[in-house]
Amino acid sequence: MQSYIKINKALLPLAFIYGTIVEIRNWLYDVGIKKSHTCDKPVIGIGNLTVGGTGKTPHVEYLIRLLKDTRRVAVLSRGYRRSTHGFLLATDKTTSRQIGDEPWQMHNKFPEILVAVDKDRCHGVGKLNDAEVVILDDSYQHRRIKPGLNILLIDSNRMVNEDKMLPAGRLREHILNRNRADIIIATKCPTDMKPIDFRVMKNTIGAFPYQKLFFTTLEYGKLYGCFNGREMTIEDLSDKHVLLLSGIAVPQQMRDTLSPYCKEIKEMTFADHHRFSKSEIKAIDEHWKAMAKQSLIITTEKDEARLKGLKLTDDIKENLFVLPIAVRFLENEDEFNKMITDYVTKNS
Repeated sequence: MQSYIKINKALLPLAFIYGTIVEIRNWLYDVGIKKSHTCDKPVIGIGNLTVGGTGKTPHVEYLIRLLKDTRRVAVLSRGYRRSTHGFLLATDKTTSRQIGDEPWQMHNKFPEILVAVDKDRCHGVGKLNDAEVVILDDSYQHRRIKPGLNILLIDSNRMVNEDKMLPAGRLREHILNRNRADIIIATKCPTDMKPIDFRVMKNTIGAFPYQKLFFTTLEYGKLYGCFNGREMTIEDLSDKHVLLLSGIAVPQQMRDTLSPYCKEIKEMTFADHHRFSKSEIKAIDEHWKAMAKQSLIITTEKDEARLKGLKLTDDIKENLFVLPIAVRFLENEDEFNKMITDYVTKNS
């Protein structure tokens, strides 16, 4: 199994200081000096121990699809790097700059649900009076609110027991804090996992007896034109030269997935949640034009949110495609679904 872990050993002293501060904060909540608040409606929290890259958004979308036909679903996010402040409920006129990339993506894909942003999750949940169930996006470290069901995601390609605290690694808090989760999901697993692989990963994660462990993988859907409405499969890329444009936490897996299908693949990678400047858009256009004929630009759903509002050339618009992703459970999907629906039903 491939690992994407990189540790900056020079920053380990800073990581120790950061980790100590985080543990003091968690201890204050654990002993009740800082208070956690519960809600009178079903609240499902989903998050991770690391900074980005665990496949959080497609797992939130899985929960939306599971619940939206029987419940009035709301997703509440912080709205990372948005231009607004306070509580904001998405409408058909809301932009990604106003609510952030992932909330805009979910609002765009599921206009029938409520999508809101608020840094103060307690305040935000209180404003969602019409919601019958609230999904807290990226909430594991937001301990002022205590979800009725807490889901922790762990990237199988970046096992937390091998990682280090920020800024040396990507851990937000110590791996022992997985104890707050009711459900743990090992994400981005290889599709060809054998029984021994499941056992090894179970032992590595070390779920507690009261926790249920599941395994998911990412599946890529049909590519669709960001502006032109065309569709194609990954297999259609066999004669194509591809410029992979991404501003996500872990772009390596997308590159590794597409490489076997493309005639040529080149990359332009930016930091997670990157806002593209005019000069960078010009550089993308020049980089793409320098490639051979039969070339395309492929980006992610999260990057689509930021690219949609920019002044792109007609050539880029015509050849810019988005590669959507979804999660698939490798085993026990029905058991997971039942845990979610039973919790919602009992607490409605």
